Amino acid sequence: MKILVCAKQIPDLASKLGPDTANLWLDETDLPFQINEYDEYAVEEAVKLKEQRGAEPTELTVLSVGPPRVLEMLKKALAMGCDRGVHIEDDESSTKDPWQIASLIAAYAEKENFDIIFTGMQSQDRGSAQVGPTLAEALGYACATTVIAFGLEGGVITAERELEGGARSVVKLKPPAVITCELGLNTPRYPTLPNIMKARKKPIAVLKSAELGVESPRLITEKFYAPVRKGGGLVLEGEAAGLAGKVIEILKERTTVLRG
Repeated sequence: MKILVCAKQIPDLASKLGPDTANLWLDETDLPFQINEYDEYAVEEAVKLKEQRGAEPTELTVLSVGPPRVLEMLKKALAMGCDRGVHIEDDESSTKDPWQIASLIAAYAEKENFDIIFTGMQSQDRGSAQVGPTLAEALGYACATTVIAFGLEGGVITAERELEGGARSVVKLKPPAVITCELGLNTPRYPTLPNIMKARKKPIAVLKSAELGVESPRLITEKFYAPVRKGGGLVLEGEAAGLAGKVIEILKERTTVLRG
């Protein structure tokens, strides 16, 4: 079985974020980066599947699209248990839309004939949730999104999905398939020191995005900006009986709610 897991490197969301000078994306100067949380669930689930298969032949590849810095993230995925890495090098990946990213991955994956592809449900920076389903469509694979439980038995995938309003659904599908992973699917492992050392010897193939063919964008970002800050709220303290009178006075003075 051949398994692919796709991972994205994103800015540390606890950092101070702001738009770049072109107002098209984040200013990445001095920003720390990390693996996208949903993609970390995807890596863990792919590694678990490989482990569950035991002695059955299984090759697990982790792939990322991005600038040279994503190599560090790929090494973490290798330390978690992936067998080899693929880096589609693209310095402009942050400006590409989901169609372009999915097309780059599909251009590589269609030659490899993967049985199962795991991705995160969405990235925490863009949040489009479109790369996984678009990749499945490009490859002609079945697809299950927002998966919170996964199993493979007898050549059939059983996936439990989280729907709107907290509802759940269970679907069955046959490989080849794309699975997008949601919060709660698993608990990602911490790479151990021996596995970190082993990861240094695992191969990482580097491909240029131009070699795979960059599609024209379907979605163009015109402007990226922080929302304008609005005035702060008014906090009233005291007993409820006294506060009621204050609220009425404020409404009369500052609004038209109580004006005849």
